Amino acid sequence: MKTMSSTNNYILGVYDDEDEVLHAVSEVKSKGIKIEEVYTPFPIHGLDTALGHPRTRLPIAAFMFGCLGLVCAQALINYTMVFDWPMIIGGKDFFALPDWIPITFEGTVLFTAFGLVTTFCISNDLYPGKKPEILDIRITDDRFVMAINVDKNKKSAADIKKALKDSGAVEVNVK
Repeated sequence: MKTMSSTNNYILGVYDDEDEVLHAVSEVKSKGIKIEEVYTPFPIHGLDTALGHPRTRLPIAAFMFGCLGLVCAQALINYTMVFDWPMIIGGKDFFALPDWIPITFEGTVLFTAFGLVTTFCISNDLYPGKKPEILDIRITDDRFVMAINVDKNKKSAADIKKALKDSGAVEVNVK
């Protein structure tokens, strides 16, 4: 997720409908304008593809945290039941792998859950005390806002405003 600096100039196109903003993304991009971000009150299917965002790597992180949880759970159980406090329970061996499956599963799920939440928060700059960067208060209610950084585009501000109006923007604001 990108953070918006106060030194940059942004042009905001405000839309009423999710279908309009989805269509407007491809229309504005076809004119050679680079879109910084689109803010919506709810997720829009296909918007990330239209913006050109790469596929998330969170499933890879989930697998890695799951493997770490599996190894840690097995290591803890093995150390406890075989070396530190070996006990014969029900006439079974010290190394009774089938009996360890429930605890191993729970350790895997625990590491995956906490690891993914931490990874998600770090990758999106979500931490306690961070001030939200809301460009238009209506994006939390019923409006869709397309933010375009004027400094990072080769087109002029007038061309960007015209492209936003032509794509169906209800309002065009400068921040």
